[in-house]
Amino acid sequence: MHFVEVAIQNVRGFSPAGRFPLKTGYLILKPPTADVLPLAGLSLSLLFSDGRGGDSSFVGSGGRSGKAALTFVGQDGMTYRVLRELGGSGSLHRLNPTTSQPELMSSDTAEINQYLRGQAGLPPRTTFEQVYCLQLVMLPSRRPRKASAQVAAAKASGSTPSLATASAVRPAEDLQAAEAKVKALEKEIVVSREVDQLQFKVDELSSLIFEADSKLRGGEGLKDAIVEAEKAWRAAPSPESLGLPQDILTRVKRHPKAVVRRDEAMARLETDRDPDLEDAALKVPPLTQNRYFWGGLGSGAFFLALSVGLGFSSVGAPMWRYLALLNIPAFGTAALMALRYVDDLQKATRRGTKDNRKGVREKKILDEFEIDDAPVRMAIKALDVETLDEIAPALEKKDLLGIRLGELQTQLEEFELSAEYQDALRSGQEMRAQQEELNAELTAKGTYVRDLREVERELGRLKESISLAKAPPVPVATAPGQAPTPVDPLEDPSPVVLAQAADVLTSDLLSVQALLKDRCVQYLTALTDRRYQGVEWDREGNAFALTQNSRIPVGELPPKDLDLYYLALRMTVVEKTCARVKRPFLLDDVLTGMDEAKLPLVARMLKHLGTLTQVLHVTAHPGFAQMSDGTVNV
Repeated sequence: MHFVEVAIQNVRGFSPAGRFPLKTGYLILKPPTADVLPLAGLSLSLLFSDGRGGDSSFVGSGGRSGKAALTFVGQDGMTYRVLRELGGSGSLHRLNPTTSQPELMSSDTAEINQYLRGQAGLPPRTTFEQVYCLQLVMLPSRRPRKASAQVAAAKASGSTPSLATASAVRPAEDLQAAEAKVKALEKEIVVSREVDQLQFKVDELSSLIFEADSKLRGGEGLKDAIVEAEKAWRAAPSPESLGLPQDILTRVKRHPKAVVRRDEAMARLETDRDPDLEDAALKVPPLTQNRYFWGGLGSGAFFLALSVGLGFSSVGAPMWRYLALLNIPAFGTAALMALRYVDDLQKATRRGTKDNRKGVREKKILDEFEIDDAPVRMAIKALDVETLDEIAPALEKKDLLGIRLGELQTQLEEFELSAEYQDALRSGQEMRAQQEELNAELTAKGTYVRDLREVERELGRLKESISLAKAPPVPVATAPGQAPTPVDPLEDPSPVVLAQAADVLTSDLLSVQALLKDRCVQYLTALTDRRYQGVEWDREGNAFALTQNSRIPVGELPPKDLDLYYLALRMTVVEKTCARVKRPFLLDDVLTGMDEAKLPLVARMLKHLGTLTQVLHVTAHPGFAQMSDGTVNV
C-alpha cells in the first residue's frame, strides 16, 4: 500500500488549492508556511472518518468549507480515491483498470470504512495511528507527567492513571469559573461516554455486517464466471450466426461419401463412351466436294442438252431423242450421292446428340455434388479451419459452453438458496436496520462530540488546577544536604506500541519483543551516542534502558532521551512490520528541537526505511531534502 496523490482545497497548513503527486521511497513534503502541516491527522480523518464532522477542524481559516482527497494503492493492487467535504459527506472511488476511469463505490461512511478495511487492506484506526503515524503530540516529552499521588491511587484502584500532572498544571485563577467548567465537563463526559458506547456498538455492527457481506459475496465469483461463460457462449460460432444450414454437421459427416459417389459416377461415365464411335464421329464433307455427285449431275445435263439439240435437227431426229433416257441414270447417280450425304448428316447429328447427353449427365453429377460441397466449403471458410475434422469441434463448442453456463447458473441458484446465504442476507438486513437506528441516536447526540479520553484528561487537569489553587503552598527544600524534590516520571509509550505491533504481526507480546530488541538497540545506541547500551521489556511491555551500571525505566529518562528512544522504537516497528505488509509511514515535523548534529543520522535512517516502504516526512529543514528521494511543495 502507498499513497499516490493528495488533493486539497482550503485545508489548514496546505496551499490554498492543489494536487500533489506522491511517489514511493523517502519523500519530503515542504509546507508553504510556518504553520504545522497536519498530514497524519488529515490522512486519519479521510481514511477513518466517523461521519460526525470532526474533520471540520482541518478547514483553513480563510474559508467556510474545505475539501480533501487522498488517492492510494490498496493491498489488493487496486487504486482508490477517498474524497471528503471537510465536516460533511464523502465518497469512495475505485479506478477501473480496463477503462482507466474512476467508479463510485459508496457514499456511506460506514460502507466506506468496511470496504477499506475488508478490500483495500487498511488496519484499524488505532493501529494505523500508533504504528504508521508519528505526530508531534505523540512524543513522550509532549505528554504530561504522571503525578505520584495519582499513580499510587491508580495502583490501589486498578484503574488507568490520569495524565494530568502537578508539574504541568497551574493553579486555577478563577475558582468559580473552573468549578462551573468542571460541571460542564462532567455533563460532557456523560454524553461522550454514551456516544462512545454507541460508537462501539456501531463499529461492532459494522464488523458483523462486513462478515455477513463477505458471506454474501461468496457468490460474486460464480456471478463473474457466469458473465464470462455467457460472453463466451454468445461469441461461440453456430450455424445460425455463420449463415450455414442447420444440418451442416450431417453434411460434413456425409461429405466423404459424396466425394466417393461423384468419383464413381464420373468413372462410369468415362467407361460408357464408345472409342469407335468417337473415332467415326468425324466431320461430314460437304456435298460440293463429292465428284460422283458432280459427275452424275454433269452427265445428265449433257445428255439432256444433246437430245434436245438433235431433236430440232432433221437428220435422224427420232433416234437421237432416245439419248434423253440416259439422263435418268446420270441424275439418279447424282440423287443417290445427295441422299447418301443427307444420311451421313443424320448419322453425325445422332452422334452429336449422344455426346450432348453425356455432357448433360456429367453436369448433373457435378451439380448434385455441389449441393453438398458448397455448405462445407462455406463452413471451412467461416470457421477459418483447414480440414473437415476441425469443423465439428468448432461448432460443438457452443453446446459445451451452454452446458457449462447451465452448470454455473445451477450452482449460483443452489448457493443463494442455501441456509447460510439466507441467514447472512436476513441478519445483514436486520443489523443494517439496527445500525441506522444507532446512527440516528448518534446524530441526535450532536454532530461533533469530543473523544471521551480527551474530555477526561481535560477534566483531570482542571480538577488538579482547582486542587492546587485551594491547597496551601508547599515549601521547597533548598537547605544544604536536603534531598531534592522528586520529579514525576513521564509516560512509557512502549506498551501501546508493542501491543499494536503484536496485532500487525499476529504474534504474542514476548515474541514481538524478541523480534524488535536487537534492531531497536541499534537505533537507540546510534541516536544517543551510546549512552545506552541496551533495552529490555517486561511482560507488560514496560521498557528499561540499560547503561553500564544501571537499569532505568524509560519514563525516568531525560525528555530528549525518551523522545529518541520513542523514535527508535517506532522506526523499528515500521521496519519489521513492513516485511509482512507495506503501509506508508507518515511523519509530521516531529524533529523540531533535536540537535542539528543528529539530523543527518536520522535522515539516513529514514532513507533506509524508504527502501522498505513509502516514508512521507513533513519538514522544511533543507538537510532532509538533500537526503530524500524527492521533494513536494504542498
